Amino acid sequence: MITIREYRGHIRNWKALCSELGVDSGLPRDKRELAIIEAGYKKWGHDIADHIYGMFAFALYDDENDELFCVRDQFGTKPFYYYQTADGKLLCSLSIRNIIAQEGFVKEINRDMLQIYMSLTYVAGEDTFFKGLKKLMPGHWLSFKDGKLTIQRYWKPEFRPDNSRSLEDFADEIHSTLTHIMTEVKEDGEVAESFLSGGVDSSYVLAMSDAKRADSCGYDEERFDESRVAAKTAELLNVEHSVANIQPKDFFDVVPYVMYNMEQPLGDASAIVFTLGCLATAKHTKLCYSGEGADEFFGGYNMYRNAERYGDELKNFYVGNTNIMKEDEKKRILRHYDEKVLPINLVKYIYDETEGLDPLTKMSDVDIQIWLEGDIYLNVDKMSTAAGLEIRMPLTDRRIFDIASRMPSKFKVNEEQNKVAFRTAAAKVLPEEIAFRKKLGFIVPIRIWLADERYNADVRAKFSSDMAAEFFDLSEIKAIYDEYVGGNSDNWRKVWTIYTFLVWYEEYFVKR
Repeated sequence: MITIREYRGHIRNWKALCSELGVDSGLPRDKRELAIIEAGYKKWGHDIADHIYGMFAFALYDDENDELFCVRDQFGTKPFYYYQTADGKLLCSLSIRNIIAQEGFVKEINRDMLQIYMSLTYVAGEDTFFKGLKKLMPGHWLSFKDGKLTIQRYWKPEFRPDNSRSLEDFADEIHSTLTHIMTEVKEDGEVAESFLSGGVDSSYVLAMSDAKRADSCGYDEERFDESRVAAKTAELLNVEHSVANIQPKDFFDVVPYVMYNMEQPLGDASAIVFTLGCLATAKHTKLCYSGEGADEFFGGYNMYRNAERYGDELKNFYVGNTNIMKEDEKKRILRHYDEKVLPINLVKYIYDETEGLDPLTKMSDVDIQIWLEGDIYLNVDKMSTAAGLEIRMPLTDRRIFDIASRMPSKFKVNEEQNKVAFRTAAAKVLPEEIAFRKKLGFIVPIRIWLADERYNADVRAKFSSDMAAEFFDLSEIKAIYDEYVGGNSDNWRKVWTIYTFLVWYEEYFVKR
């Protein structure tokens, strides 16, 4: 007998799987997906994930073989954690809090992770801030049988550029593939809305969907506010548009809620805005589309245009989308510093896997395997779940990645533009001024708000607290903060990263 112990996700190719596995396609979605997993495991065993398109993580128990089997999807859109107790028992769950609550778990802080966090602003790699508690990484499965833990990688990004095809060929393939995927991400009877920023990814998803309402976040500070641009896109596509206006007080007030539900600290300020957006959107829908994945797959970040310039030096410094604090600075501010704990160590295996490929491909692969899992997908999953909102990401799909993996870098980035082929595809349903609009990113006025004494009282208090003194040299972090307030606005990232860690630590080690 197969017992599904935990599952979260959405299986896109359920119709084909129901037909192949003999599962009743008329079952309600929740029962149908569990039935697919059970039947799929009986047929394919540990290879089950190779047959599923979608977003998923699950744990099942096979009582006939007395085996616990757990798997996480290829890109890590859903989290999964495990922990071995002193007496050899395995605890595992989609939630860290579920594991913490179980008998045999010993809660200890992993100080080494703080050293990584201070550079990356998120929890990268398989370790977590809880000593001994690990992440099952994307594209991996776990088996626990006869007291033996086995972890195996079943999928990894692979790149084989095809120079025989044109830009238009790839754009056509992106468009036709997304057209098909959009028929799978929602079924009859479901009503979805779509998140919308000023960028091409969310605009393209909205244009390809049947959503009748788009949801954006906005600010009173006009130079940071993309909702005005989003409103024009929504009007063009003839959909209703709602805007969650983010006020600085609301932003700071929700930080403890975010760090508690995230279960790991996350120094990405956009995660706070995303949370407020989810809470607002959940008031009028329970299902929403979002456009994550295209930037990493198709060369969307402006820094990718420097890839050729970096060349072979990438493997010595590029650890992903963020790297805000160097080792000499961390040595000064951290009470505990280990020379062997370096962010670059987390990505050495990726550079080994991409040996011989071009610099842009190497940068993209680092971000696909490290940044997406540790920051973007964690944020989307945790904060939407906390709000009672389900988010589906049509662009995060193996079939979309397959196109990107065959696309030469010249069709991803050139001197004038990023995401060239993807934008060309989007221009089939969007005006060129939207499809080729310069990427802004999910910007937040945090660099202004952090210096405003009307809102930053908790930040200032935590920077001088006994709690902070356990981890940091208080004079050093005060100097970082004072320099920021004094006009070095670039320091806001360092301030925010320290602060979010302290808020998270208070939630999990002081209050509870």
